Amino acid sequence: MSRRAATLSLASVLVLVLALIGSVMQVPYVALMPGPTSNTLGTNDKGQPLIRIDGRKTYPDEGHLNFTTVTYRGGPGGRIDLFTALRGWLAGDTAVVPEDTIFPKDESPKQVDQENTRAMQDSQQNAEAAALHELGIPVTTRVVIDGVQKGRPADGALKPGDEVTALDGAKVTSVSQVTGSMAEHKIGDSVTLTYTRDGKEQKATLKTVADPTGKRPVVGVVLADQYKFPFKIDISIGDIGGPSAGLMFSLAIVDKLTPGPITQGKFIAGTGTITPDGKVGPIGGIQQKMIAARNAGATVFLTPKDNCADAAGARPDGLRLIRADTLHDAVQSLNALTSGKGTIPACTK
Repeated sequence: MSRRAATLSLASVLVLVLALIGSVMQVPYVALMPGPTSNTLGTNDKGQPLIRIDGRKTYPDEGHLNFTTVTYRGGPGGRIDLFTALRGWLAGDTAVVPEDTIFPKDESPKQVDQENTRAMQDSQQNAEAAALHELGIPVTTRVVIDGVQKGRPADGALKPGDEVTALDGAKVTSVSQVTGSMAEHKIGDSVTLTYTRDGKEQKATLKTVADPTGKRPVVGVVLADQYKFPFKIDISIGDIGGPSAGLMFSLAIVDKLTPGPITQGKFIAGTGTITPDGKVGPIGGIQQKMIAARNAGATVFLTPKDNCADAAGARPDGLRLIRADTLHDAVQSLNALTSGKGTIPACTK
């Protein structure tokens, strides 16, 4: 055998060995890819309106207000191999990130899924509150116990679902009121919580302890604001998780409750978390979401301010980026876009 033939044979063997290693060697990374998009003005996979409003007059809408998602491969129990990771690093529509950015080391995949589901539920409620706030429709709030920490003073006295109505005799209607009142106490003080369970008012007097930082008095409950809406808004999107569809939910609700379609038939997509007062927050996977939107047919993409720099540097051809700082800003921008009048904030680096 000639030296050249021997060298080629050895190289072929090495390539084959490396290929075998790469195909079986699992790595702690996750590949993020463009996921499905859904039109908040359309129907879900069961043919039902994705957003349904009962008890309030609604108006015809048209066009698209799509929220976008990211899908992934990898994670604990199903890690990707080295070759998959390498292909992802080279692909233009895939981001390969360390596994613990998606699955924290102290949480199981099941816990992550549960948190994403809960985040989506919270996002829907915030979106409804933000939309009604934008339209000037009154919304009332109440404080409920979302969780009780084991071994803390509240353990055994309070439970999830209890509605907190007063702290030390003072009425409370928001979590911020409770935390503000608690901050006036010292660690070791006793506080009295008035709460409702199964329609009955009860009280619990608990001695506060230090939080993990050792600086704040707590009793060991996780509180959440719940909103009482004057009519029913139902959002049905299946098992999609995460909070990033909040802005698009709010826009769809505003569109349905006001005369004239906000899109004027245009294909608009976007992303962003939403607070009850309408502030738009950043999200992850902006590049994959823009690609998903453009592939679906979108020509306009609403982008949170804090994602603009990354988005502008990876914008797909044919997709116009509009910066959305708040829900009100997004509504004004879409009105200006469809009417041709007014200023539209661009999303730049």
